[in-house]
Amino acid sequence: MMNGMINVYKEKGFTSHDVVAKLRGILKQKKIGHTGTLDPDAEGVLPVCLGKATKVCELLAKEDKTYIATLLLGVVTDTQDSSGTVLEERPVTVDEEAVRQAVNGFVGFYSQIPPMYSALKVDGKRLYELARAGMEVERRARNVVIYRITIREIQLPRVTIEVNCSKGTYVRTLCHDIGQKLGCGGCMEELLRIQVGKFLLKDSLRLDQIQQMADENRLQEAVRKVDTLFLQYPKICVKESCNKLVYNGSQVALHQCQRQAYSEQPKEQKDGQRVRMYDSKGQFIGIYQWKKERDVYVPLKMFWESK
Repeated sequence: MMNGMINVYKEKGFTSHDVVAKLRGILKQKKIGHTGTLDPDAEGVLPVCLGKATKVCELLAKEDKTYIATLLLGVVTDTQDSSGTVLEERPVTVDEEAVRQAVNGFVGFYSQIPPMYSALKVDGKRLYELARAGMEVERRARNVVIYRITIREIQLPRVTIEVNCSKGTYVRTLCHDIGQKLGCGGCMEELLRIQVGKFLLKDSLRLDQIQQMADENRLQEAVRKVDTLFLQYPKICVKESCNKLVYNGSQVALHQCQRQAYSEQPKEQKDGQRVRMYDSKGQFIGIYQWKKERDVYVPLKMFWESK
C-alpha cells in the first residue's frame, strides 16, 4: 500500500469522487481520500491522500486556497455558475472603475450565504438534493475570509479574478454577490484552482500522467511524503531503545531522544511546542507536543501504524 499525497489536476467533467475511484484502479488500493470537493465543471489542484496519509485529509481541507475565476456579468442562474438554469438576464451598463470598486469591496471578512447547489447538509439532507427537488431552505450565513483579490482582466461583461481565500469559501457565490452589488447580477463562468496550501498547479498531474507513471513503475515519484506537510516543526528522533515507546503512542522524555537529531529544538522547550517525531531509523511517527508541566513530548497526531 502506498502512503502519501498526490497532487492531482482534476479535469472538467470529473467529480472529486470520480478522481478517487480512478486512482483506486490505477494504484490498486482502496484507502484513498480527497481533500475537498471541486465542482465537476471546475479544474485544478485536488490533493489526494493515500494510505496512512488519509489522516491529513481534514487538515488539508482547512488550508487556504487560490482560484482563478471568470465572472460573467448580467446573468443570474440557480446554481450561481453558467451550468445552471438562467433565472434572470440584465444589461451590463457598469464601467471598469465600478467593477474594480465592487470586487475590491469583498476583500477581508465576508459573511457568505452558501448556495443551494452545494454539499452542505440541512436536517440530514444535502442542499443540492433539496434544490433538485425544487425546494429552497434558509441557510445560515458563514464567515469566510477573502485574503486577496487580483483583477486579471476586464472584458465586459466578463471579469477574470484571482482569489486567495479561507476554507469554506464558495467562489461562485462570490461571483454572484459581486454581480448583485453591481446591480446587474452575475455568475461564475469558469473556475481553476491553482493552490491548496503547499500544493501548486505547476506540480499537479493529470490522471493519464499518473497512469503512465504507474505503467512505467515510477509512481513513487508522484507521491509526496506525509511529513513534508509539517516541515515548520523541528525534527526529533528517539533512541533505538525507545522505538517501542513511539510505536505505542507513548510520551517521550528529552533523555529518550537522540541528541544530534533533536538539535533543531530550541535550548529551552516551550509549552505547546510541536515537533515531528521519528523512530531511530528515521521513520515518521507523528506530531508530538511538549508539555512543560510534565517535561515530556506527548502524541498529538499519529501516522505510524503497525504492519
